[in-house]
Amino acid sequence: MKEIQIRKYWEKDIPAMVKIWNEVVEDGIAFPQLKVLTEESGREFFAQQTYCGVAEGEAGEVLGLYILHPNNVGRCGHICNASYAVSREKRGLHIGEKLVRDCIRQAHEEDFRILQFNAVVASNVHARHLYERIGFHQLGIIPGGFLLKDGTYEDICPYYIEV
Repeated sequence: MKEIQIRKYWEKDIPAMVKIWNEVVEDGIAFPQLKVLTEESGREFFAQQTYCGVAEGEAGEVLGLYILHPNNVGRCGHICNASYAVSREKRGLHIGEKLVRDCIRQAHEEDFRILQFNAVVASNVHARHLYERIGFHQLGIIPGGFLLKDGTYEDICPYYIEV
């Protein structure tokens, strides 16, 4: 596979971004959202973010994406939050790592000071290992903080890194 480029999303990327986002929502094991996006609601959702990056493959196809936005307001507005999604067919190719590293750089450029993940599901070991390898710090465990698609609850692990 050719070098994967991480860049700001374009309007033409929205259908692929919606498809990839919805794959994660439908899996019901990582994102807090319950409803999938339509192309219209996806266009609005992505436009509301501080920044959206996409991983572009060899033929210009979108392989994954991230969203970056404030985690809070006012006196905590310097803390940002992000979410990452990689196409089911392209997982395991280290695209997520490229997205996370670009997101950290972009968060710094947007004048955020801290990138915080509020709800990393405990069983998402690949993401957790990646975050720890990059230098994120786990803040603890919130017992039963995530409702899985099957109706059971799983622990979540908040993480942060200074950007």
